[in-house]
Amino acid sequence: MAYKIDTDSCVTCGLCKANCPVDCIDEVNGTFVINANECVDCGTCEANCPVSAVSQQ
Repeated sequence: MAYKIDTDSCVTCGLCKANCPVDCIDEVNGTFVINANECVDCGTCEANCPVSAVSQQ
């Protein structure tokens, strides 16, 4: 199951993207999105999000 970013909660700090080991997170229209086809479900993005905007779907 890939991870997803709740765009309403995301504060666009970039910690999820900066720490992603496979670089599957992109900034789109002022928020971050995770490419589910590239995500390896490691959970690093969720662990680094200071506002808990990342969850597993």
